[in-house]
Amino acid sequence: MMEQQNRVWFITGSSRGFGRVWTEAALKRGDKVVATARKLESISDFSEKYGDQVLPLELDVTKPEQVKEAVQKAHIHFGKLDIVLNNAGYSLVGTIEEATADEIRALYETNIIGPVSVIQAALPILRAQGSGHILGTSSNIGHFTLPVLGYYSSSKWAFEAIHESLAEEVKQFGIKVTIIEPGAYATEFGSQESLKFAGNIEAYTALKTEFIKNLSSFEQGDPNATAQALFKVIDAENPPLRFNMGSHNLPLIKGVYAERIALWELWDEVSRSAQGNKG
Repeated sequence: MMEQQNRVWFITGSSRGFGRVWTEAALKRGDKVVATARKLESISDFSEKYGDQVLPLELDVTKPEQVKEAVQKAHIHFGKLDIVLNNAGYSLVGTIEEATADEIRALYETNIIGPVSVIQAALPILRAQGSGHILGTSSNIGHFTLPVLGYYSSSKWAFEAIHESLAEEVKQFGIKVTIIEPGAYATEFGSQESLKFAGNIEAYTALKTEFIKNLSSFEQGDPNATAQALFKVIDAENPPLRFNMGSHNLPLIKGVYAERIALWELWDEVSRSAQGNKG
């Protein structure tokens, strides 16, 4: 394990869910945290409890100039950045037919462009340091998708692809990258601020009702149990590119990929015929 003292975190979405849990856990273990949220009052309690160990900043990740300003303030205030954790995001619930272009753009602005803005603002600092760890909260559906969550899942597929490329690009500078992939947890992710609904086409009502019923019956993990696992990842000398968070993910993902491989093998002869030569 690596040295754990005096770490400086920059966390987006610190007001609720995993962001709040991880912000508090990092502060409890003695690290310094730049906690950010769209509404400053939603994270003011951290200052009351932890004093100058925390720097609360108002941040809407969809505003690139505000992102740059926040990252610079964080660096100036604490003198370094060790861990950059993109956690802000929300889910758009609706079928592919129902969502409007504006709803899709807004989702991508928060879930994809926002984290990229944070990464781009932080990278010059991390490169100059020759160290740092960029983490991003994805989801187990960064590997597959479900009906009604197609657009949300697509944002996580893009999120994962960006971070996978990023990992290869920045390892030469001593910078590490990890994608956090939680399963179902009892967080505020189902709240009005974290969950938005698209459209209301009657033909899909039964499908959505059944989906939400099945989703609500799924076993949910305890978000407070995740902090120690996260610390093991960031303290590891060689952290994983992808980290499954929870006990259900790996069996589920194994099943998904087994089905895909079986289907690809079934169609392999046809696939090979499309090559157009004997090679």
